[in-house]
Amino acid sequence: MNNKEEILNKINNKSVIVGIVGLGYVGLPLGLEFAEKNIKVIGFDVDERKIPVLMNGETYIKHIPAERISKAVNSGYFEATSDFSRLPEVDAILIAVPTPLDGHREPDMKYVVSSVDIIKKYLRKGQLVTLESTTYPGTTREIMLPEFENALNYQDKKDAEKWLVGEDFFLAYSPEREDPNNPNFNTSTIPKVVGGVTENCLEVARKLYDLVIVKTVPVSSTEAAEATKIVENVFRSINIALVNELKMVFDKMGIDVWEVIDAAKTKPFGFTPFYPGPGLGGHCIPIDPFYLTWKAREFEINTRFIELAGEVNTYQPYYVVQKALELMNENGKSLKNSKVLILGAAYKKNIDDMRESPSLKLIEIFREKGAIVDYSDPYIPVLPHTRKYQYDMKSVELTEENLKSFDLIVLSTDHDDFDYQFIKDNAKIILDTRNAFEKHGIYSEKVFKA
Repeated sequence: MNNKEEILNKINNKSVIVGIVGLGYVGLPLGLEFAEKNIKVIGFDVDERKIPVLMNGETYIKHIPAERISKAVNSGYFEATSDFSRLPEVDAILIAVPTPLDGHREPDMKYVVSSVDIIKKYLRKGQLVTLESTTYPGTTREIMLPEFENALNYQDKKDAEKWLVGEDFFLAYSPEREDPNNPNFNTSTIPKVVGGVTENCLEVARKLYDLVIVKTVPVSSTEAAEATKIVENVFRSINIALVNELKMVFDKMGIDVWEVIDAAKTKPFGFTPFYPGPGLGGHCIPIDPFYLTWKAREFEINTRFIELAGEVNTYQPYYVVQKALELMNENGKSLKNSKVLILGAAYKKNIDDMRESPSLKLIEIFREKGAIVDYSDPYIPVLPHTRKYQYDMKSVELTEENLKSFDLIVLSTDHDDFDYQFIKDNAKIILDTRNAFEKHGIYSEKVFKA
């Protein structure tokens, strides 16, 4: 029996063991999906603090309930470890690590590279390795493939054979499509694009994902799969930039962009609604398009749409602060030394995910203008340190006394848990970047849109 037949047999009889590298917002829910289908999962993470939390059946991600983790652990189908020497125990290694941008807005591949460096030490014949992290077209073939082909047998340095992809091991790319706390879709119900380095690689990867995903969508190569993910987020970035730009234009014209969008979306064809905001957040839309921009330079092509959209979206926190400054001036007060409360620190409503949240940039800009800034978020009691921001801040409780003490309240994230009526009743001035108060039927001379 060859390597392909062996792993396919394991997949077909569900004796396959799946390894997940990276137990964050992508890797953890994916691992749980396999475990809930009675497929053994070993989750790997370099952050040793996560391991006891998971093994105790607890959670560190709000929208993934502890009960779900506890059930998976108690079933015996899920375990977490920081011991990467256990990688040979698994048949499939799915990599879900961050792919941020560096300070020059270029791909920071250190997490992928470090994962590859670890995996190649333990890679054994017959294993499938799939990258799920969003990246530029060519990553799987250009970075991962050469390392694994020349992995030899790191546990026996005398073995100097070159491994053949598609025969000795299998390599694929399948981009994550997580949308945290989406009430309509979850990991298992979102179709999954899969591309393999060879036909055998594609077949093995598809069969594995077919165990837990409602539908797999095969494409001709890993590059096509990598490009698919980029296109999805470029589409969103450009359209969000468009409505953000229209918001600024219409504001000068005295037109409510939210009213216009609601009217436009009644057209049953030819229009998809996108909505403005204080800036882009999350692990995809603010980052992924620039992976393509960077790669395009290799082919001497300028991605003008992508870069312009990035400029518009990056400007939005500055636009919000400028609106705040004008609003304060109109009310006879300087922004300097004024108390400002940012409502919401997460990048989108009803989650505790702060990655690339525009609220963090708002805090920075307001402070630069001399304001005294606090924040309130029911899901984020303390602002954790990020790669860019090292704030030492705790969430402010929304009491009557606290609300009345602020000169300006800026709604950045429209959590459903906020009591919008109570906030309006006790606030002096509110700048709403999400049209949240009007959505909750609250119209007031205190509430202004940005």
